[in-house]
Amino acid sequence: GISLPEKLDANRWVGEPVRALLIPTSIFLTNNKGYPVLSAAHQQLIVKFYEHGVQFVLTGRPRHLDGLEPYYLYLQHLIQRIPGQSVKDRFESPFYDYLQSPLQPLGDHLESQMYETFEKDPVKYEMYEKAIALALSETPVKKVSVVMVVGAGRGPLVRCALRAADSVQRRIRMYAVEKNPNAVVTLRNMHHMLGWGATVQIVHTDMRYWKSPELADILVSELLGSWGDNELSPECLDGAEKFLNPNGGISIPYEYTSFVEPISTPKLWNDCSAFGDDKHMETMYVVKLHKFSAFAHPKPVFTFAHPSWNKGLDEEGNERFSPHRTTDPALLGGNIDNTRYTKVEFMADHTGLMHGFGAYFEARLYKDVMISINPPTHSPGMFSWFPIYIPLRSPQVIKKGDTIRALFWRHCKSTKVWYEWALAEPEPSAVHNTNGQSSPINLATD
Repeated sequence: GISLPEKLDANRWVGEPVRALLIPTSIFLTNNKGYPVLSAAHQQLIVKFYEHGVQFVLTGRPRHLDGLEPYYLYLQHLIQRIPGQSVKDRFESPFYDYLQSPLQPLGDHLESQMYETFEKDPVKYEMYEKAIALALSETPVKKVSVVMVVGAGRGPLVRCALRAADSVQRRIRMYAVEKNPNAVVTLRNMHHMLGWGATVQIVHTDMRYWKSPELADILVSELLGSWGDNELSPECLDGAEKFLNPNGGISIPYEYTSFVEPISTPKLWNDCSAFGDDKHMETMYVVKLHKFSAFAHPKPVFTFAHPSWNKGLDEEGNERFSPHRTTDPALLGGNIDNTRYTKVEFMADHTGLMHGFGAYFEARLYKDVMISINPPTHSPGMFSWFPIYIPLRSPQVIKKGDTIRALFWRHCKSTKVWYEWALAEPEPSAVHNTNGQSSPINLATD
């Protein structure tokens, strides 16, 4: 009818498998030329559904001249006014609600095409360049800073660091550390073609086992996964910090936090369930969430800070970066603990069926320079990371006002890292992925 559903109900519909939207002629208004038009609120609703692949069915008798044709023409005009896809949208749209297993970061080598795709992200590298430039600008003009890029890939961060040094008129000496042999070939060709000379030294090795010839002033990495720490960034950077200068050495990024929100997503849950086993219901998937609705805003889960001598605690005992030295380098004592456990509580803002969690991250690169895929703080135009879908084996009915209490664990052993998760409220669920039985992240390379 003329009255519209509440915004929350409309958002919930978007998460449901809606195939068609019935548009009765009775909701159209008449403009000063006598043609049918829709209110601004109706226009917004129709555009929202169109962007989620919903078809339109016009119903009712015509209430204006020339039959139903003016209604069809108006709807066509409304759709044609939608702005064209951005670079980000064109990249993401083929992956809408498409399940992808996360990488095994120490076992999988990215293919060249994947590197090329990620390197097209202008926002991520703009932020990294800004962070490196800010860090270098605070060094003495005559100092030659040692910059180490760990996990250099095909060199985008190397180029960022070189541009940053030029922009603030500082000199640097750089080490580009990369274990992927295919990426190293590209790096070496680039080194020759761009004439990096003695400024950049390429090191083909696993950063955890490299013995650096000198200590770094700035350690730069892009080891973050879609949930922040889920591609072993803490473990890799713990190993790499042994060649970071303990007297003022900087890690970029220096802190990152994972986030979750409870969601309804029938399509993704059905896709997981179609495999017919528990393994696929206990795996975290990388997916560009599209047809889903959230019961509440995202809340933080785990935070990691680097280097270890700047790890502090907030009032609730959660790890945070401290600008002041808090301890001696932890690696020397072998006592870095990356296991975690936390409870996260939400209040449902609508009624629906909960199928799991949407998961995101925020990362602070240097001081206030940050990147994020967390919806409230998402870096505009950045597409290097898709969110994570964390399924529940059995969906739960959620009523508006319900408390949703979720439990998350991050476990570490010498050979693997894994997550476990469960619901405590409104109804307790089984613990998912116990002992990493379904989806471990391997620490040992093949």
